[in-house]
Amino acid sequence: MKHVIGIVVSAVALGVAAWLVPGIIIGGYTISGYGHVAPTSVSKAVTLLAVAVIFGVINTILKPVIKTIGCGLYVLTLGLVAIVVNGLLLWLVSYIAGDLRLPFHITGFVAAVEGALIVGIVSWGLHLILSDDR
Repeated sequence: MKHVIGIVVSAVALGVAAWLVPGIIIGGYTISGYGHVAPTSVSKAVTLLAVAVIFGVINTILKPVIKTIGCGLYVLTLGLVAIVVNGLLLWLVSYIAGDLRLPFHITGFVAAVEGALIVGIVSWGLHLILSDDR
């Protein structure tokens, strides 16, 4: 149940980031022979849940490796490089989502960093509200 809540929290945070940052786009699907299908709330929710799973997998696999390799840079910048790393990881998620034909796209580095900041803040707030550790 803890993992499901984490995925839903990430999906909500990604949705808020897409709503606030113009460079994060959740589009409709293109069906072969039928053209573009306009995004509905359900299709956006499914896309956000799928992207949240990808985001979780990427963070689980790559973030510890990056932190270990870039430990000196983290110390030198007092952890501020983490903002850039999170933005780059979110941008990587956008690339992978595109390869999987998910209608989720981030237009550039600045949008990725802004989105990563918003995802981090919203996730932190929601985890504070939904935390069952007392």
